[in-house]
Amino acid sequence: MKRMRVLLGLLPLFLAAPLGAQQWAQARLAHSPRHREFVRLHAGGRELTAFVAYPQAAGKRPVIVMVHEIFGLSPWAEEMADELAGAGYVTIVPDLLSGMGPQGGGTPSFPNQTAVSRAISRLPPARIEADLNAAADWALRQPAANGQLFVAGFCWGGGQSFRFATERKGLAAAFVFYGVPPPPAAMARITAPVFGFYAGLDARISLTVPATRQQMAKLGKTYRAVVYTGAGHGFMRAGEQPEATPGNAKARAAAWARMTRLLRQYSRR
Repeated sequence: MKRMRVLLGLLPLFLAAPLGAQQWAQARLAHSPRHREFVRLHAGGRELTAFVAYPQAAGKRPVIVMVHEIFGLSPWAEEMADELAGAGYVTIVPDLLSGMGPQGGGTPSFPNQTAVSRAISRLPPARIEADLNAAADWALRQPAANGQLFVAGFCWGGGQSFRFATERKGLAAAFVFYGVPPPPAAMARITAPVFGFYAGLDARISLTVPATRQQMAKLGKTYRAVVYTGAGHGFMRAGEQPEATPGNAKARAAAWARMTRLLRQYSRR
């Protein structure tokens, strides 16, 4: 319950805009030249919907499993996946609310962001892991995939991407955007490098970085984190909105450049 209260405490920052209000993200997606599709997978006996964006590439490319924010599979999540595809990666975003909405729907079937966020905050960890594994396994089987896997998550999804790195073997790297770290005992199971992206105006999350650095170093794990001064929680989304603050826009540009550089560095050639 305490964790749920913390997550729901973020909601007033975002509830002013309804789920369908990200027209700027929808417009960018509509102008993308890349192929995108929704696919239906199976995870733990359940049907799982996922959004997939493919790069325009002649050869096989690595896969990124992207974990959406606490706001579900939103237009921005789809647009972000398309950007990652534009950088050269087969990107899959499972809707972690698949089957949980009215009439068995997913994120789009919920009436508002409050309902979406409440449902996400109650997801069992085992279900999240099963869904992420199902998405990863499906994407890796596609002809366009070269067998290499990354994970990247944002907000609530940032914490889930960090946790996924404690369970999934064979990851090339994990990208954690302003997400909480897993417990120290779980960190011991990490086998991939973890790269963190944090907001300077987000003390609830960014102040976990020093202890995480210390614990990961103690365990001999690779963890490199950057805290972006002047940015707020959610800057990867907020930083590309038309009304973005200078701090969020600057952090968004710097974090994107860093992420794509690291992806190139760790991608199989």
